[in-house]
Amino acid sequence: MTPVHFSFSSAFILGLMGLASHRTHLLSALLCLEGMMLSLFIALALWTLQFEPTSFSTAPMLLLAFSACEASTGLALLVATARTHGNDRLQNLNLLQC
Repeated sequence: MTPVHFSFSSAFILGLMGLASHRTHLLSALLCLEGMMLSLFIALALWTLQFEPTSFSTAPMLLLAFSACEASTGLALLVATARTHGNDRLQNLNLLQC
């Protein structure tokens, strides 16, 4: 495994571990998701540059577009949660109380 592959793999794993272990605030969960998506985007972009497949050349831009949609949805949920509950703690969110 090259050092570049190791760094992107470790960035993805660190984002996944942060998402699994630090589940107190919605903002920290969203930041971990964005870090994971950024490492996936850079890895996919380097893969398409390295192998030059013509059919997958738009895949990094498509992943980046989905990542932007995910970020905007997450921020909208963060604002809605902060307005209704007063904070962004995930312990206060319970779907059974809705």
